[in-house]
Amino acid sequence: MTTVPSSLEDRGRILRELGFATQRVGDQLHGSAEITPELHVPGTTALRISVLATWADTVSGLLASLVMGPRVPVTLELDVHLYRPAPAAGEVKAVGRTVKAGRSVFVAECEFTVDDEPIGFSAASFMVAPDPDIRFPRQFSVDLPRTADRLPAPLAERAACTRIAPGSVLLPRTVEGLNASGTVNGGLIALAAEESVLSLTPGSTLCFLGLRYLLGARVGPVSADARLHSGVARVEVRDTGNDNRLTTLATARVFD
Repeated sequence: MTTVPSSLEDRGRILRELGFATQRVGDQLHGSAEITPELHVPGTTALRISVLATWADTVSGLLASLVMGPRVPVTLELDVHLYRPAPAAGEVKAVGRTVKAGRSVFVAECEFTVDDEPIGFSAASFMVAPDPDIRFPRQFSVDLPRTADRLPAPLAERAACTRIAPGSVLLPRTVEGLNASGTVNGGLIALAAEESVLSLTPGSTLCFLGLRYLLGARVGPVSADARLHSGVARVEVRDTGNDNRLTTLATARVFD
């Protein structure tokens, strides 16, 4: 019997603990998950926008893989817009659709509902990973079953995403937070960006989060530093172990 190395078993475990499952339905990809307290914004009962960003990235990235596979797609840009603060409980459903399948760039959109009520939407663009040796395994499927694992602690605590000062957080690079290309998962980058903004306005939630992924975070830890003015924030995310290179630019808006 072949044994899978523990490092491969653990890769992306934090994201699997979010309880998100996907299923292909015709040309669409549907996803669903239950909201749990571990997914709430600290000090509130609202679902984190970074969790929705993670699920949007999953759905859209899987759609991209149908076009770009067996090469691995990497996220270029992703944004999430909420109509109102996300609820504290219920079943989130995501419906992903392909917008453009070009030769070099793939674009998808995703709509979110909770108990059949619309709460927001997202858009994301992808390109093929530059390294041609990074490929999906032969048994890869876009139908992801829901695992039995669940977050044992609030998401930021589970990811060891730590607020070190108002507007600044640190996120370590761990095997459990890696994506298929071996860099910090884009959903955890979104978490770091969200946390940096929330540290400046405790008890608030975000109505918009936009991310421009410039470079994969390969070394870590990742730093996120936010500046907030009149409810609008700009965030710089850097790979401190890789000459402090800028990996992601994020923008966010806080609900009034």
